[in-house]
Amino acid sequence: MAVVEIREPGNADVLVPGRRPIPIPQVGEVLIKVSAAGVNRADVMQRQGTYPMPPGAPAEVPGLEVSGTVVAVGEGVQRWKSGDFVCALLIGAGYAEYAVAPEAQCMALPPSVSLIDAAGLPETFCTVWTNVIERAHLEAGEVLLVQGGSSGIGVTTIMLAKAFGATVLATAGSDAKCAACLSLGADRAINYRTEDFHDAALAFTGGQGVDVILDLVGRPYVERELKLLKRSGRLVFVGLVGGSNAEVDLTQVLLKRLTVTGSSLRSSSIEEKGGLCRALETKVWPLFGTGQLRAVTHTTFTFAQAPQAHALLESSAHIGKILLIP
Repeated sequence: MAVVEIREPGNADVLVPGRRPIPIPQVGEVLIKVSAAGVNRADVMQRQGTYPMPPGAPAEVPGLEVSGTVVAVGEGVQRWKSGDFVCALLIGAGYAEYAVAPEAQCMALPPSVSLIDAAGLPETFCTVWTNVIERAHLEAGEVLLVQGGSSGIGVTTIMLAKAFGATVLATAGSDAKCAACLSLGADRAINYRTEDFHDAALAFTGGQGVDVILDLVGRPYVERELKLLKRSGRLVFVGLVGGSNAEVDLTQVLLKRLTVTGSSLRSSSIEEKGGLCRALETKVWPLFGTGQLRAVTHTTFTFAQAPQAHALLESSAHIGKILLIP
């Protein structure tokens, strides 16, 4: 089968075409003929050699999510059969014509979502669900700020938080991206190149601050985020593209009884990921049928264009998900 391989750690041009044997599904696994694979920041970090790979993760072939058709199942698989359409979370090796996934990490396609677009759902929706809903306990009527509202994580957070009754503020790096955030349901979009997110959010809330912040950036934002949070506010990290080391005054955490948390989806167990997948199918997928949620695909590339796909992701010029097509 055709795959995209990391020749060596480095820039996007180290992604090269390769050939590998079609994997054989083991006990509890399904074999998927891949229709599309999602491109994620973790793939970029893996390519650069800076991602701490969990045990068993393939280092040479990236790819954490795919959509496609089940073509074979391993011993013990009960739910899926050949011919079923699925989208799935992987531990890696999604940039391939065929991929294996644990049965529990496969999901049916949501209503009205195409087989191609479904490839961009598993990673972002599992990440947002576990961090915003399960860890931050976002409730209807609360105010949430998402840093990076036009990213794959960002657009998912905007739509999901609005569907669950929250007020949503989103930061983005251009007026066009801010307009996209508003079109997805954000109540206020903040161009961080021309406005300070702390001051803008404080003004929007009448000086009250926000209840929850979802941060993909890290170091440069932390101190202002702690100041912006209300009493009993929650700061959740799902990315650290701006750096992982920050020197901050923790007094705000004590005085306002703040919660600072975060999680890494890739290192979670199959059981944990399976639980997230079942929660999405039950509580989130039906919202695609009502129009409250939709897949937001920015563009697609072929496997041969994987370097361009990574370059686009790193440029942050996209809105939504970037997909690779075998």
